[in-house]
Amino acid sequence: MRSLRSTKALVKRLARSERGVSLVEFAIVLPLMIFMLMGLIEFGRYAFYSILAANAARAGVQYGAQSTGNMVDTTGITNAALADGQNLPSWNVTVKQLCSVGGAAPATCATSNGSTPPTNTIYYVQVQVSGTYNSLLRYPGLPASVSVSGSSLMRVIYQ
Repeated sequence: MRSLRSTKALVKRLARSERGVSLVEFAIVLPLMIFMLMGLIEFGRYAFYSILAANAARAGVQYGAQSTGNMVDTTGITNAALADGQNLPSWNVTVKQLCSVGGAAPATCATSNGSTPPTNTIYYVQVQVSGTYNSLLRYPGLPASVSVSGSSLMRVIYQ
């Protein structure tokens, strides 16, 4: 009889004890903390790729805006953009030469067959860099890859 009473007392004492509670709480919260940490890492990587695309577009435009000769050097503009974009294989570079006549908004240059553009023409170079961001892990309900892009427009300096 004494052992039954002491067993009941031991069970009551253990039920009121708080030993090990923090370990149980930590075990419950740890997966949520890891999930949030992975989300922050993924968001940071996406932001990095977006900034990288914008900087690559700016580097290509800076090369093309140096002169009218560089403006038509699509290969040089593409190489400058890719070099600044860390030569990632997924980058696609699109180059456009634009003109503005008489203060109008820049549009595609209207020269054809080697004819000269009208007077008061201002030349612009536009570079768009796009690519694909692939996440480290596959999350349910979220796409495994997302497109990133950056674009830049600059007036040609020496015309």
